[in-house]
Amino acid sequence: MKHFSLLLAALCSLFLAPCSLRAQSEQQIEDILSRMTLDEKIAVIHAQSKFSSPGVPRLGIPGLWCSDGPHGVRAEVLWDEWNQAGWTSDSCVAFPALTCLAATWNPEMSRLYGENLAEEALYRGKNVMLAPGVNIFRTPLNGRNFEYMGEDPYLASRMVVPYIQGVQSKGVAACVKHFALNNQETYRHLVDVKVSDRALYEIYLPAFKAAVTEAGVWSIMGSYNRYKGQYNCHNEYLLNDILRGEWGFDGAVISDWGGCQETPQAITNGLDLEFGTWTDGLTMGTTNSYDIYYLANPYKKLIQEGKVGTEELDNKVRNVLRLILRTSMNPNRGFGSLHSDEHYAAARKIATEGIVLLKNDVAKDKQPLLPIVGYVDEEEKVFNHKKPVETILVVGENAILPMTIGGGSSSLKVQREISPLQGISERAAKDGIEVYYSRGYVGVERLEQDNMSVDMSEEKYDYENGEDPKEEMLFLARACDVVIFIGGLNKDGHQDCEGVDRKEYELPYGQNELIEALYKANPNLVVVNISGTAVAMPWAKKVPAIVQAWYLGSEAGHAIADVLFGDVNPSGKLPFSIMEKLTDYPAHQYGELGYPGIPDPNAEGKFYEEYKEDIFVGYRYADKAKVKPIFPFGHGLSYTSFAYFVWYEDNADGTKTVKITVVNECKVAGSEVVQMYVGEDKPTVPRPVKELKAFQKVYLEPGESKTLTFTLDPKDWGYWDEDEHTFVTNPGYYTVYFGSSSRNIFWRYRRYYSLGKDY
Repeated sequence: MKHFSLLLAALCSLFLAPCSLRAQSEQQIEDILSRMTLDEKIAVIHAQSKFSSPGVPRLGIPGLWCSDGPHGVRAEVLWDEWNQAGWTSDSCVAFPALTCLAATWNPEMSRLYGENLAEEALYRGKNVMLAPGVNIFRTPLNGRNFEYMGEDPYLASRMVVPYIQGVQSKGVAACVKHFALNNQETYRHLVDVKVSDRALYEIYLPAFKAAVTEAGVWSIMGSYNRYKGQYNCHNEYLLNDILRGEWGFDGAVISDWGGCQETPQAITNGLDLEFGTWTDGLTMGTTNSYDIYYLANPYKKLIQEGKVGTEELDNKVRNVLRLILRTSMNPNRGFGSLHSDEHYAAARKIATEGIVLLKNDVAKDKQPLLPIVGYVDEEEKVFNHKKPVETILVVGENAILPMTIGGGSSSLKVQREISPLQGISERAAKDGIEVYYSRGYVGVERLEQDNMSVDMSEEKYDYENGEDPKEEMLFLARACDVVIFIGGLNKDGHQDCEGVDRKEYELPYGQNELIEALYKANPNLVVVNISGTAVAMPWAKKVPAIVQAWYLGSEAGHAIADVLFGDVNPSGKLPFSIMEKLTDYPAHQYGELGYPGIPDPNAEGKFYEEYKEDIFVGYRYADKAKVKPIFPFGHGLSYTSFAYFVWYEDNADGTKTVKITVVNECKVAGSEVVQMYVGEDKPTVPRPVKELKAFQKVYLEPGESKTLTFTLDPKDWGYWDEDEHTFVTNPGYYTVYFGSSSRNIFWRYRRYYSLGKDY
C-alpha cells in the first residue's frame, strides 16, 4: 500500500508540476515498469474485452477503454460480442462523416469537431477514440471512403492535424487509422499492396506523417492489408523504420481488431497493443480467448522458454503506459458532456459548411433554382425574391432513411437524427409551403447492425389497391413548383460500408432512370446526393441543381434545409474528383491487378495488387490524361460571387509572398476557398501538372473584401527521390496556380528556382 501511495503521488506531480518537470514522465514510466511482473506486462499489451485492455490493478494503474468511431461515440456492446449491451445511457450526437469534414476545407471545423467528439467520449468514460481515418481515395468503390478525407494528401494533412489536437486537448487519445495503404475493403485481410516509394511518400503517407510530427497523435492503428509481404499491424518497414525511426512516434501502435496475425512478427515489428475478438479477432474461439492472443500466452511462453528476450516487451509496455498516463491517469481530464446544445450546434455547423453545391443553373423560370426562396441576380448583384414557391415534392428513400445505423464500425446509436424530409418540411412550413413526399424507389426494407435495426417495410407502396405509385409520383411532380430528389447511397452492404466494397459506380435501385423521369415531369428538379464517395451522374448535364450532401449525422435534415432554402450559403468544396465513368479513375485501367487484386503465386489463398497509376491519383491523373471530370477536385459553388485581385512581393529570405484580395460582389454573405497549386514545367521525372500546396477559406459579408497572404517556399515543392530517400526540389521553372478549384484557375505565373533561391 505504501508503494501504491508513493507511486500515485509521483504520477499526480507529473501532471500538476510546471511543464519543465513533465520531462520526468519517462522516469515515472520506468518506475512503474520496474514494479511490474511478467504476467502484468503481458496483460497490458492485449485486450481483455471487445474494447478494453487491462491496466495493473496491483499498482493502481487503470486500463484503457476504446471506442469507435470517427463520427461519434459508439454504443456499448457486450463484453465479447458486437451486439448492443442494452444500456439506456449510451446514445450520442452523430457528427458528419469525415468526407463532409474534409469538404469544409476549414481546419477550424476540424478543431471544433475533435473537441466536441472528445467531450462526448469523456462523458462516456472513453480514453481512446479510434479515429480519424486518413487513407486516400484511390477508387470510388472503396466501402470506407466516407470515413476518410478524400484524394489529396495535402488536404487530408491540413484537416487531420486540428482534429487530433481537438480530441487530445481534452485528455482523450486520437488513434489515426488505418496505417497504411488501406484503400479498399475487398480482400482487405488478404491483399499485399505493391506501390512505389514515390507514391508511398507523396500520396499515401503525408497525412499520417502530419498526424505524428505536427499533431503529436498518441496512438495509431495498423491496417488489415499487407505491404512488402508483411501484415501492416506488425510491419517492420512501416512501423519500425518509418513511424518510429523517421518520424519519432512515441505513442502506442494498436492493431485493428483481428489485424495481428502471428506472434514472432508482432514481437519484433512494432505492434504494442493487440485488440480483436476471440482467437483470431473475428470468429469463434475458446472462453479464455484473450489469453491466447498472439501477444498473450504464446508470447509469454516464448519468453519463459528463453526463445525471446524481454527488451521488445518492455518497449511495448512503455508505449502503453505512456498512453495511459496521457489519458486515463491524466488528472486534468474533464468530465465531458453528452447531447449538449453546443454539440448539436457544432454538428449542424460542420454539416452545412461541408455541403457542396455542385450545380445551380437556371430552370424553367429562367432563374437559378437554388435557394428555393430567392436567388442572386448576377447582373444586378442583389438578392431577389422569386415567384413564391407554394408546393414542393420530395422524392427518394434517403429522405427518410436513418443514416447513422450501418456502415460497419462507424455505426452509431443516436439520441436523435433529423431526416431530410423532416428538416425540409419544418423549414418549408415557415414560408407556408406545402410539402408532399413519395419514396420513389425501394432500396432497403431493413437496415441492421449490432442488434439495432431500422424497419422500412411500412414505407413500401401498397400495390394491392390498384394504384401505380410511379404515376402518382409523376403526377405530383408535374403539379408541384419544385421537386427535390434525395437519393444516393446508404450504409448498407456494398454501398458505403466497412467490410465490402461497392459493386458498381452507378447509383443503385434504378435511381438514374427515376431522376430522368422526374426531370421530364418537372425541370425544376434539385438532386441531393447523399453518399460518402463519388457516384456516376449521367443526368448531370440536364438537372439544373445538384447538391452533394454526405452522411451528415444527427442534424442532417436541418443542415440540408439550411442550404436549400438559403439560410446558409453553401461553401463546401469537393475533397475528390467526380468522374464520368469508373475507368476515369486510373486504378481501374489495369484489370484486377490494379483493383481488387489477383491471386498471389507466393502466398496460397492470398492476393496482391499493384498501384500502377503510381502518384497519379484523382485530379493528378485527370490533368495528365486530359480527362474532364463531371465535377473537379476542389469544386463548389456559392449563392454569391467573388472577384479576385492578385499581386506579389519579394521577401528578404528569397521567398515570395502572394497576396490575393477576395471581394464578395453580391448582397449575400458567403465563404470562398482560395486554392494554390504548383507544377514543375519541365520535370526530369514524371510529375503532376499541378499539386495542391496551400489553401485558405475566407468569410465575407456582402460587399466586403479581405486580403489573403500565401508565402511561396519552393522547398515544399519537391518530389520523393527514391535513391536519396528524401524530397528534392530541382532547379527550373515552376508554375503557381491560384483558383477556386483544380480546374477553375483565375491566376497563374511562372517562376525560376535554383540554389535555394527563386527568381
